[in-house]
Amino acid sequence: MDSSAICFDRHDEIAIVSLNRPDKLNAISRAMLRELSEIFRSAGADKSLRAIILTGAGNKAFSAGTDLSELINVPAEDAREVADAGQQLCDYVESCAVPVIAAVNGIAAGAGCELALASHFRIATPSATFSLPEIKLGIIPGYGGTQRLAREVGHGRALEIMLTARTVNSDEALRIGLVNRIAPADGLLEEALRLGHEISQLAPLAIRACLQAVTKGTELPLSEGLALEAELFASLFATSDMREGTRAFLEKRPPVFKGE
Repeated sequence: MDSSAICFDRHDEIAIVSLNRPDKLNAISRAMLRELSEIFRSAGADKSLRAIILTGAGNKAFSAGTDLSELINVPAEDAREVADAGQQLCDYVESCAVPVIAAVNGIAAGAGCELALASHFRIATPSATFSLPEIKLGIIPGYGGTQRLAREVGHGRALEIMLTARTVNSDEALRIGLVNRIAPADGLLEEALRLGHEISQLAPLAIRACLQAVTKGTELPLSEGLALEAELFASLFATSDMREGTRAFLEKRPPVFKGE
């Protein structure tokens, strides 16, 4: 694929991943799925990375979803493979060892909405919109949208959004917990970077453990989720960062975390 369809930049400890097909409203091709999967699969191995910002190029769309010019040509026997590839990408995003911040700068529809849902945080512009309109195409969301939207906003509200194929504006998205905060269009990236930098100052191993406790633990029965939390809590007592953080608090000074 043309590698320019995905842009990857570093700002010190923060990476910015941009879907870069603004003329196509950042529609996601199958080749882009593969490249994005590799980016997020390998992100956890980079110990210098503290956060990832995921956004779309231009000012119209985060992503309008799967590239329909490709989807319409998928034979029935290959459709499961398409869903599996999309779900794998969203699983890589959700299970990423560093926080993923979706900076939603416009339309987040279909697969674009599913990609935002898989992210750990969502910051949206006032003009951002969210929808899972696959019903209009005679299909359903296939990249995890039916599961993640219901977990975020509740079954009844998620079904109403999906079965009417309606669009949720940024104000409603904030009210129902679909986004964490709203930022001006010209300050969206700065707000995402600010959140990323805020997180980057804290203990990276504890952040990774907290992400795992929430993303994995909430899929388990409460007793097993609590056991996972206790296991991760105990594991951090073997780290230098835990001793540094505790000493720094007692000594009333800023901690210096090393991820060790």
